[in-house]
Amino acid sequence: KESYKDQRRRAHTQAEQKRRDAIKKGYDDLQAIVPTCQQQDFSIGSQKLSKAIILQKTIDYIQFLHKEKKKQEEEVSTLRKDVMALKIMKVNYEQIVKAHQDNPSEGKDQVSDQVKFNVFQGIMDSLFESFNASISVTSFQELSACVFSWIEEHCKPHTLRDIVIGVLHQVKSQLY
Repeated sequence: KESYKDQRRRAHTQAEQKRRDAIKKGYDDLQAIVPTCQQQDFSIGSQKLSKAIILQKTIDYIQFLHKEKKKQEEEVSTLRKDVMALKIMKVNYEQIVKAHQDNPSEGKDQVSDQVKFNVFQGIMDSLFESFNASISVTSFQELSACVFSWIEEHCKPHTLRDIVIGVLHQVKSQLY
């Protein structure tokens, strides 16, 4: 019969071996699961990866997965917003169609295509005047810079509104 001390020593040794086996199995499982641990570097042969390398590659892989998850969540959020916008547009278009079907005689006194074109042409002419005066074409880089500064300066909502109002007044005075 073993003494109590020997039994405790043997139990402790078995528990320690079991713990070591579990740790070894954990590292083996990590190495099997993490894709970057499975890629062997053929220049070093078939040497086993160290525990530190396995842990570092696992941490890197978890960080990569975390970034991918965030990216996918952002994409899902963007797609949800797009779906919501499309649903709103669909409802609006359905209302327009319903209104047109309910009152088909409406719209007979519409503005002619020539008047629409005159308004469009007036807006474009006004924009081109400021564009032509602001743009330098000595190099593509300078052209790009000029275009962006022109857009920032001349395509503000209040500026465009003023241009459209001015053009509409001109067209109105030409018609009446």
